Amino acid sequence: MKNKKVAVIGTVGLPAKYGGFETLVEHLVKNLNKNFDFTVYCSSISYKNKPRTYNKVRLVYLPLSANGKSSIPYDILSIIHSLFYADVILVLGVSGAFILPFIKIFTGKKIITNIDGLEWKRDKWGNLAKKYLKLQEKIAVNFSHNVVVDNKGIQKHVEKVYNKKSSLIAYGGDHVFKKQLQNHTIKMFNIPKEYAFKVCRIEPENNIHVVLKAFAQTNFNLIIVGNWNNNEYGKTLKMKYKNYNNVFLLDPIYDQIKLNELRSNCYLYIHGHSAGGTNPSLVEAMSLELPILAFDVSYNRYTTQQEALYFKNEIELVNNLNLIQRDNTILKINSAKMKAISLKYYTWKLISERYKTLLD
Repeated sequence: MKNKKVAVIGTVGLPAKYGGFETLVEHLVKNLNKNFDFTVYCSSISYKNKPRTYNKVRLVYLPLSANGKSSIPYDILSIIHSLFYADVILVLGVSGAFILPFIKIFTGKKIITNIDGLEWKRDKWGNLAKKYLKLQEKIAVNFSHNVVVDNKGIQKHVEKVYNKKSSLIAYGGDHVFKKQLQNHTIKMFNIPKEYAFKVCRIEPENNIHVVLKAFAQTNFNLIIVGNWNNNEYGKTLKMKYKNYNNVFLLDPIYDQIKLNELRSNCYLYIHGHSAGGTNPSLVEAMSLELPILAFDVSYNRYTTQQEALYFKNEIELVNNLNLIQRDNTILKINSAKMKAISLKYYTWKLISERYKTLLD
């Protein structure tokens, strides 16, 4: 019996080097390429070398960016191309969802859509973009055979707003490993002996302003890695806090080994994301057995099973830091719980098996 042909739409491509969806696809095809014949669509703009196969997977390149406004034609063209061969179309994101009704009505293709986080809620989008994304979410939910969500909070949203059931499948985190901090890395980035750590895009919804304001009131060291110069928000914060002795504002680190050294060896991981669903960087931190202090929203509470430490503002963050200073056993208990949760819910073997059930 021949394997089903599965088209994967909506990522920058393989090998993974961009974000959560790309990492998801990397591990799906690794674990399931014996069960399915995968084709993954890739942005030729993002890859200098363009191999036609990767890990026994066929790669198809489009001369468009997979992100921003161009993600719409990128997804549409990928979907149209996939109609000529695919049995199943796995769509990651909702940018091009308006074509799905035609696919469902006029073809026999099975459509599975991972709607990602609630993109239309993100502060970075203008009003027109938010309205578009909200409409695409509605279309994706109503015209996919299966809808995938990565967080219980989004699952509840889909059921409440659209009266639809969805499959809850998060992300794996067990691809990351602890690595000892090297002397040359310490010297390169002027790393203090003990530090809290945060890595993210520098945007208001990630609450960098809250985190910096809190740490500036303490003697705790903090390292934040991000794209500070991409917008006025980041530039303003960098100018305001660059002279604090306990605050280390590092530019993006594209060397994943060095980045993982810094993350692996922090005494506390700060997760300030307030939008979206299950954030891959949070799952990875849990897998690394790091103590988690997360922004208090339902998405983060669902991901951490209510077992992390939480803050809603700089006052609560400072109070948590003071509590940790008085009793450092809190961190040991916290990190052990995070690791146990990650082993139970966030391994790629488990995630892949759940996708396999939908793709069959």
